[in-house]
Amino acid sequence: MPLTDVACRNATAREKPIKLGDGGGLYLLVQPSGGKLWRLAYRFGGKQKTLAIGKFPAVGLKEARQRREAAKEQLANNTDPSDQKKKAKRLARLASANDFQTIATQWFDARKSGWVSSYSSRLWSRMEADLFPKLGRRPISGIEPPELLEVVRLIEQRGAVVLARRMLQISGQVFRYAVAVGVATRDPSQDIRGALKTALPKKHRASLKSVELADFFEKLTAYEGEPSTALALRLVVHTFLRTNELRFARWSEIEELDGANALWRIPAERMKGRAEHLVPVTAQVRALLKKLKPLSGNSQLLFPAPTRTGVISENTLLYALYRMGYHSRATVHGFRGTASTVLNERGFNRDWIERQLAHVERNDVRAAYNSAEWLSDRRLMLEWWSGFLETMASGSDKIEGPMS
Repeated sequence: MPLTDVACRNATAREKPIKLGDGGGLYLLVQPSGGKLWRLAYRFGGKQKTLAIGKFPAVGLKEARQRREAAKEQLANNTDPSDQKKKAKRLARLASANDFQTIATQWFDARKSGWVSSYSSRLWSRMEADLFPKLGRRPISGIEPPELLEVVRLIEQRGAVVLARRMLQISGQVFRYAVAVGVATRDPSQDIRGALKTALPKKHRASLKSVELADFFEKLTAYEGEPSTALALRLVVHTFLRTNELRFARWSEIEELDGANALWRIPAERMKGRAEHLVPVTAQVRALLKKLKPLSGNSQLLFPAPTRTGVISENTLLYALYRMGYHSRATVHGFRGTASTVLNERGFNRDWIERQLAHVERNDVRAAYNSAEWLSDRRLMLEWWSGFLETMASGSDKIEGPMS
């Protein structure tokens, strides 16, 4: 006689296990401990076998019968239900071991040796903030385009349209890595590329005009913040360095500080273009470095600070500009644009300027350049530039040309 829900609930334990049959090989096994387990007896390959279907009451009578019928369909197709169950468990374990965050970490570790540390740190932070909370524990093979689109649109909704597109690109690289190592079959990011907002035209970073430099140096001289911060701003203006190239600078990078041929040799791993960069050190820069030296104490770093990175924060110089009244009027990076404009207007060789700005063309022929190329010419150019800045800082309006 088939079982009923009431019979299943009322079944009581005895000294030995008892089987309450429902038909078709399905029975409820009542353990001496009181536990009630669904089992299916069947034959496959000439052998008697048992399939565990679930535990009552978590699996009710109706569902137990559905699972019995599903097992019978497998047997009709010459498939062993026990083998299929083991395979499903194995695939589930594999999926949990290959979640998005695990594979993204593998991809990141495989790529980060080719990135500067500042970029890899920012990228990992963005992945932790924008991708892992929603996708991190999801099996990477099970993520579909709509799910990925929902995550990327959350970034868009913050107004970070460019970042949203960048995170879509990064997730695509992770998915393609997953395909390459055999834990996914496709890249769902390809299906949603046209679903994101179009980014607004890129805005150039605010920079000062040459006629505004005199006022800038006057305000910098009156700056009441940390003396090392003011010196850092002066160094940025004189050397064209990017913020991170300056922040992590070490004294060991500066050669012959007391000599006329002093040179600042910045290692490739700290450069955006991943190529060593040489900065001829002018007399004005030597003077700034000598003022900075006692402020850095015994540290190997030019700008040590009690921060997580051990140096001044990424926003230290920018906030200094804000306090000087340059919010929305100037950025630290913008001084590079100021230098480029002035030097081009004064007729300096464009190649010298681009090389000193560390602008590296993205092809193998140009990227494999000699870091000392045009070094003597660049030294003359920087000497003119430092002299020009000194003149502007003095308030004089007499500016001589580069070849005078």
